Amino acid sequence: MSLGNGNNKKAEVSVGAGERLYLGLDFGTSGARFAIIDKDGTIQAEAKREYPLYLSGESHDWVRSWKETLFSLLEDVPLDLRKHVVSISIDGTSATTIIVDSYTGEPLWRPFLYNESCADALPMVKSIAPPNHTVCTGSSTLCKLVSWWIHVGSNKKPALLLHQADWLLWLLHGKLGVTDYNNALKVGYDPEVDSYPSWLVCQPYYHLLPSVVAPGTPIACLKEELRNKYGFQKDCVVCTGTTDSIAAFLAARATQPGKAVTSLGSTLAIKLLSNTRIEDSRFGVYSHRLDDKWLVGGASNTGGAILRQLFTDDQLGKLSEQINPSQPSLLDYYPLPKAGERFPVADPNLAPRLLPRPENDVEYLHGILESIARIEAKAYGLLKELGATQVDEVFTAGGGAKNEKWIKIRERVLGLPVRRANQTEAAYGAALLAIKAFLD
Repeated sequence: MSLGNGNNKKAEVSVGAGERLYLGLDFGTSGARFAIIDKDGTIQAEAKREYPLYLSGESHDWVRSWKETLFSLLEDVPLDLRKHVVSISIDGTSATTIIVDSYTGEPLWRPFLYNESCADALPMVKSIAPPNHTVCTGSSTLCKLVSWWIHVGSNKKPALLLHQADWLLWLLHGKLGVTDYNNALKVGYDPEVDSYPSWLVCQPYYHLLPSVVAPGTPIACLKEELRNKYGFQKDCVVCTGTTDSIAAFLAARATQPGKAVTSLGSTLAIKLLSNTRIEDSRFGVYSHRLDDKWLVGGASNTGGAILRQLFTDDQLGKLSEQINPSQPSLLDYYPLPKAGERFPVADPNLAPRLLPRPENDVEYLHGILESIARIEAKAYGLLKELGATQVDEVFTAGGGAKNEKWIKIRERVLGLPVRRANQTEAAYGAALLAIKAFLD
């Protein structure tokens, strides 16, 4: 296995003459990576790159950064492995939106990033969508499209909406206008009936929306000039992708209803595989389709960001070692980096609660970790109240998954088995989608 950052020499990996390999690429918020796996899920190579900084006027030229990173990562794939890759998939950040020329594929406007809010479009979107629909938040893909349409869209040449993953995949296969039903959810697509809803079809910008297929659906072979340039095989297939958070869930291989993944990064994000679909924009809760099941998710503002405001990484490690995870903490906090919470409490003005602070920092950290675990328990409880399948096991991803004492605290508070996921990288999940494309 090789692991590089684009500057290191990649180790050459020996594989059998007829072995098939699958390439997944993950485009996250600050960088991208790839993973190549075999049919058994064993990683054969992986590498990552930070996005280069390019400016367009005073703003970041993200399109140029993403495009250059994509081709740099293809260069990073070990030469001996390229001829064995039979399919490729890409995941991107959810609701990152690009409006392109429908003939050339070139962007007509700067991309709208995943966390960008278009509050100017929210009243119009709320007037057409059902109450509490997923699109009824300023950062939804539909709000971004409507905002663009209000300001410039209706006067522009023929245009098309693509998500970040769609556009990057287009660079590889050359077929414009295709997306997957995970990326399309936040533009209003209904994955339950496999179509855009009537309230969206009747809008004047409906013609900008791409056609929708399942994640991991083959689109076309890798473009000839790219096959020749990089040495991939003639029949290498490019397939539809998904969002980065779903790819990370796929990586954990939590395949049965009741299995969940809690990601302990800057925030606390949970995803639960459910037999039933639930949606409630008040709490930021929505359901992605996963074949014949539903991936129900929500995210709290608590998590690693507040921990890093209070402690260094070194302090977190040393203090955690001294915690007795079997002993409940009597401290009751609501750890937030700033005012405002969405899930499992919908209160934009909820103030952080981090006092009283005991003199002993071990006690303080114990109280914070346990309070975050209580928020996690309340979150899974809310999903059950809304109608989701009862959680029975939790896999852990993100930086917090490395803290064994915290895992034991969460096991006690949740009353459930909690373990670290074997694979947590979204690129690995994208590679599993590439396997699905080839097998289907």
